[in-house]
Amino acid sequence: MARKLLIAAVVGGLALAAAACNTVRGVGQDIESAANTVDKAT
Repeated sequence: MARKLLIAAVVGGLALAAAACNTVRGVGQDIESAANTVDKAT
């Protein structure tokens, strides 16, 4: 029983880590896009 709980916790943690990585990557792309827009405007 404890082994199944541990496996579920590890899988859940990996899923959250993957989602956070995608979120950070998306924020980076948004900032880069905004910077490119400002560069083009000046």
